[in-house]
Amino acid sequence: MRKTTKPVKRKIVETAERRAAPPKPSGLKEIAEHLGLSLASVSMVLNDVPLSHALTPETRARILAAAKKFNYRPNLVARSLSTRESRTVGVIAADASDGYYTRVMRGIEEALLEGGYLYFTVSHLLREDLIREYPLLLRQRAVDGLIFLSTRVVEPPGLPAVTISYSTSDPGVTSVIVDQQLGTRLALQHLHDLGHKRVLLMKGESSCLESGERWRLLLEAAREFNMDVGPELCLEIDHNQVTPELAFKTVSEHLATGVRFTGVCAFNDTSAIGAIRALADFGLNCPRDVSVVGFDDIGVAGFYTPRLTTIRQPLEEMGRQAVERLLARIREPNQIHPAEVVLQPELIVRESTRALDRPPTRRRNS
Repeated sequence: MRKTTKPVKRKIVETAERRAAPPKPSGLKEIAEHLGLSLASVSMVLNDVPLSHALTPETRARILAAAKKFNYRPNLVARSLSTRESRTVGVIAADASDGYYTRVMRGIEEALLEGGYLYFTVSHLLREDLIREYPLLLRQRAVDGLIFLSTRVVEPPGLPAVTISYSTSDPGVTSVIVDQQLGTRLALQHLHDLGHKRVLLMKGESSCLESGERWRLLLEAAREFNMDVGPELCLEIDHNQVTPELAFKTVSEHLATGVRFTGVCAFNDTSAIGAIRALADFGLNCPRDVSVVGFDDIGVAGFYTPRLTTIRQPLEEMGRQAVERLLARIREPNQIHPAEVVLQPELIVRESTRALDRPPTRRRNS
């Protein structure tokens, strides 16, 4: 009889590398016991409560050093429930294009970082439904305040709020704006002083909140300096200006009509760059034939060819001011806060403008 053998099952033992679990972060109680301090003192310092500054600098330094040593991580959810603060802010912008937006947002980001806040940012792309819905959606995410960047405030925000480049009389809102009257006057006075009388005046698209006021002030300044303001020298960009292409196309079509001018006062730097390209394609040199002034002083303005003469808006400072005013409203709700903060623009003269060539004066025969 044949003996059958059962197959031997080999038991394979796998040894996995045992990794030490990271130490569990300590809480306020453990840190207080380690330092021999009260729980209240430790909590005030680590939560940056204003009263914590009554403690000595040495005590504050000991607490912060211990928190780092013991890998302390605050429970933000618990803190938001107890303090009703999420330490987050909502930023509502028209778009996230390069130029104006990025410079303002840099100021916002730096100031929020210094203040210990995070932020949500949304772009409504000029859609009316989103302009109305985004404030509500951000409130549902428990933000402590709102920043409206080049965005209308359609309804009372219901939270501390600040607007940038948009003036509103809504209570509980501070508007951070730039003196547009000074800016337009600086631009046209510069061209006037260089001898330019026939200047193409460029109006921004109607969706831009500053367009209407800046255009009105531009016409006032042009009349003050006795410049021609006929319809052939007034040009409107009728779409959202996020690239130089629209201004390039509009100025090209305008040049094709035969109109002549020696200067351009553009709505912003982006449109100025588009205008310079259109002039070049038409055989005109900037600034030899036509001087061009922009508005904003975006990052590329000083590196374009020619380097752009422009009206500098303090874009990053606008962002910082907005955050400072917003945090003041959040932290001191019962105080009186300014309804408006007005910043000053300045003329930055570079290579895109020059004095108008004048015909030589004929000498009288002696």
